[in-house]
Amino acid sequence: MVAERVGGQLGNDHLLDLGGEPGLERHGSHSSTLIPGPASMTRREKTRVAHPPRILDAMPVLLAAAAFLLVGLDGSVNIAFPAMSAAFGVGPTTIRWVIICYVGTYALTAFAAGVLADRLGPGRVVRAGLILSLLCFAGYALVPSFAAFLALRVLQGASGGLLYGASPALVMLSLPSSRHGWGLGWASTGLGIGLSVSPFLGGALVGAFGWKSVFLFRVPIVALFVVLAAWTTTPRAGGHGARMVAPTDIFRWPVLHAGLLAFLANFAQFAVWLLAPYYLVSERGLAATSGGLLFMLTPIATALAAPIAGRVTDRWGPRGPMVAGLVAEAMGLLLVGRCGAFTPLALVGAALALVGFGLGMFQVPNLAQIMAAFPARQQGAAGGFAFLSRTVGVVAGVQCAAWLFGARAQILGFLPAFRFTFDAAAIVCGMAALLSLLPRRDSGPRATSPGA
Repeated sequence: MVAERVGGQLGNDHLLDLGGEPGLERHGSHSSTLIPGPASMTRREKTRVAHPPRILDAMPVLLAAAAFLLVGLDGSVNIAFPAMSAAFGVGPTTIRWVIICYVGTYALTAFAAGVLADRLGPGRVVRAGLILSLLCFAGYALVPSFAAFLALRVLQGASGGLLYGASPALVMLSLPSSRHGWGLGWASTGLGIGLSVSPFLGGALVGAFGWKSVFLFRVPIVALFVVLAAWTTTPRAGGHGARMVAPTDIFRWPVLHAGLLAFLANFAQFAVWLLAPYYLVSERGLAATSGGLLFMLTPIATALAAPIAGRVTDRWGPRGPMVAGLVAEAMGLLLVGRCGAFTPLALVGAALALVGFGLGMFQVPNLAQIMAAFPARQQGAAGGFAFLSRTVGVVAGVQCAAWLFGARAQILGFLPAFRFTFDAAAIVCGMAALLSLLPRRDSGPRATSPGA
């Protein structure tokens, strides 16, 4: 039964240890050839099973990283907020709808995409997301008004949700459990790289070609990723073993605890993405290119932390890096809030980098914890829930940060309101660090009935 279920989920290119069948492994989903188990294998055979061909492992991870990279490139939009405000005649509190329409949509779509990935296979869902993304980015060339622009952001959010929701399952179902942290770490690095380079690219593109260019430059990139997806062998759908996620699958302490931490961490950090561009460009008087170069230190640090966090998670478990990451993020938010009109730019950059590094150290073990709380046939739903938790936190964080900042900026001015908002974000992140210390009540995926 175990061999049938695992074989139905993965393509025939992967060598799997069917843990539970004491001495037998199988190649692929259609092969009936059994190979010797650990008890009867030579040292060379054991090494081959323990370390399968990495090129086969790497292709689905590479595709997931490409999907995350594409979503991460949307960080180029934030540095263009001042230019968008001028083009459409709206202020910072209104421009937040550019974030909400996109992030709110992919928050809801991600969970549905994860459930769909369990039915159809994560590869098909990722390919659909890439094609829809291509159509969206091309459509920005013709956007006539702010309302139409927001409508296109909703459609782009749906494509991002398809990518976000299915990519974690693509990684988890393509690798043995001992390499899940490695795979999620490198896939998350794709997101970090996208967020790292996008502010600088966005600043340069806005200065040279206008705000629409932060969308149009992604057309050839996503076209290349569509070709990559067509050449990548991906895990198969769960088939008859897959079932819809029930409320009892979600309302369990390990799932809710990890989801709450993801919500709070992203709630807190998005104050950076909303307000830091205005601080750098409007308050400090930096050019869009220079501001983008400094702003990119936050996602660069996230990208650098992700593979480190993945290896630490594989070796020592998720709790330690999660706590350390949340503490670092809270300290960074406090420091960013204390940046003033004459703070050396090196210190500003260090504070922004600390926020990003803390988030990167937190996100990978948090994602691994959520994925491990679900059985193999629900890995799509697990990934969708993980990104639903993140993105609901982002949407709530944007709304609260905009409200806190807007209410005080009119009375106190920019910098006092800026400090107050970041202090509040640091308190939220500190609460998440304390909650992460709470013990988990169970350590494995929820047991399912035989007929599930």
